[in-house]
Amino acid sequence: MKKLIETLKNIWSIEELRKRILFTLGLILVYRVGCYIVLPGINPHILSQSQSQDGLLGLINMFAGGAFSNASIFALGVMPYISASIFMQLAGIVIPQFAKMQKEESGRNKMNQYTRLLTILVTIFQASAYIAYLRTQTNGAIVTDGMLFYVSTIVVLTAGTLFVMYLGEKITDKGIGNGVSMIIMVGILARLPHSLVQEFTEKQQTDKLLFFLVELAFFVAVVVGLVLLTQGVRRIPLNYARRIVGTNAAKEIGGARNFIPLKVNSAGVMPIIFAQALMFIPAMVAGFATSEDGPNTFIKSLSDHTSLWYNLIYAVLVIAFTYFYTALIFNPTEMAENLKRNNSFIPGIKPGQPTADYIGAIMDRITLPGAIFLAVAGILPGIAALCGVTSGFASFFGGTSMLIGVGVILDTLQQVESHLLMRHYDGLMKTGRISGRQPATV
Repeated sequence: MKKLIETLKNIWSIEELRKRILFTLGLILVYRVGCYIVLPGINPHILSQSQSQDGLLGLINMFAGGAFSNASIFALGVMPYISASIFMQLAGIVIPQFAKMQKEESGRNKMNQYTRLLTILVTIFQASAYIAYLRTQTNGAIVTDGMLFYVSTIVVLTAGTLFVMYLGEKITDKGIGNGVSMIIMVGILARLPHSLVQEFTEKQQTDKLLFFLVELAFFVAVVVGLVLLTQGVRRIPLNYARRIVGTNAAKEIGGARNFIPLKVNSAGVMPIIFAQALMFIPAMVAGFATSEDGPNTFIKSLSDHTSLWYNLIYAVLVIAFTYFYTALIFNPTEMAENLKRNNSFIPGIKPGQPTADYIGAIMDRITLPGAIFLAVAGILPGIAALCGVTSGFASFFGGTSMLIGVGVILDTLQQVESHLLMRHYDGLMKTGRISGRQPATV
């Protein structure tokens, strides 16, 4: 406790860090207030009686911090921006012109402008779909429907998404942590206290408080496991060639040893998001089928996140998407060329293509356990719900919620620790290290 208090004092004593933290908290407060401002023409009392989102709608509501179910001006959150960013990232891999632009500062700025313009188009499309959802699923919550409501709602939702995107960029520039990720994390964790209280109340009413304590212990174990999954790396030893610099006062430089950190889970949370979006299709088929020719038992099981077939297919999809997304973002050939240009090499491996093959083989081997652990984390919420945990609290037993939360918190702590170490303070922990802290070079 004494170490924690001393660390907090050190953080508060750094003026720049203090201003960044307060700035971030202020913008997050603005975002949370906006999540409860209902769209014009919506009756919030009627809307509160029909708030049940599952599948992809539940995922969007989670990313929006509950604003989706509240019909807020921030109902779409940053999902359109995320969709546009993913599209531009994939375009940078497939289209050579975009790949060339990403390597230059001016090109990256232009790509950011393209992403913002694409965000507007995606927001308009999603806003139209959201209006259709409000008309059919909210039991008459729209007070004054018509063309004016349609146009004004699209304008408000688009402006809300752009404003949230602006808040995220400002947090990244003048605050602490990645702004967009921070906004998503705050929206996710804002649901945790309510879900915890709801779970405690239900277990208290059924005299299962001991089971509730077991749930808390398992929840802590899941968080620890996700931290290990996020921080896990495989270090490849790396040497730098010695060379002579200068003529009269020649000096030998190089010869230092370092390592290449290859993350066990390079794909992050994207495989789970892709798999959830794909598994939502059977739920749509089951929902659109009529009672006479309703879906068969197999299709129904694929729309139930606690069924065996759903979790089995979902786990396979997560593993497949992990390999797919890792292959998109990780290029061993480019890494081998960069090592060759910097006069560095892996001991016992020839530079060039042999180095690329060696790095690729190691990446394939460490991706398999990472993909399996990620798949287990993805199906844990369904297993928890099957064991009697309420749906709200079960969503925090792994899945997208905790993966995003753990990743953003670790990234933010890393930035805070960097500010402390630059000013010769101790880090956040006396032992161990936050992911990203580099050890001393031998």
